[in-house]
Amino acid sequence: MADSEGDPQEESIGALFGRLAEDGRAYAKAELNLYRQIARHRAARARNGLIALIAGAVLLLSSLTALIFGLVLWLAGLIGALLAGLAVAALLILTGYALVRFGINGLRALGGDDEERAALARGESLP
Repeated sequence: MADSEGDPQEESIGALFGRLAEDGRAYAKAELNLYRQIARHRAARARNGLIALIAGAVLLLSSLTALIFGLVLWLAGLIGALLAGLAVAALLILTGYALVRFGINGLRALGGDDEERAALARGESLP
């Protein structure tokens, strides 16, 4: 009688199911690690956008404060303070707007970029 321990065609059904279960666990673990890495990559890219978004919102609120303060000074003295308040408010509004736009674009990274989507598509097409 031939030795059947090394021959895969002679494996028992229990051994085959055991191997199938191990392969399934390994596959699930690899998939989980892939999605973790994708989430980490997206979070890292979105973090800077979120920081810029918050900074832009703070500057926009500061510009409103400067505008109101300028109006108060203008009403108090009726000379030149309004233009100073408007100039400061305009500068803060432009800076805040630029930061908010940068932040929104940074948050779009949560959806993944073209390179990432192409890599995922290649991975899904593997047999």
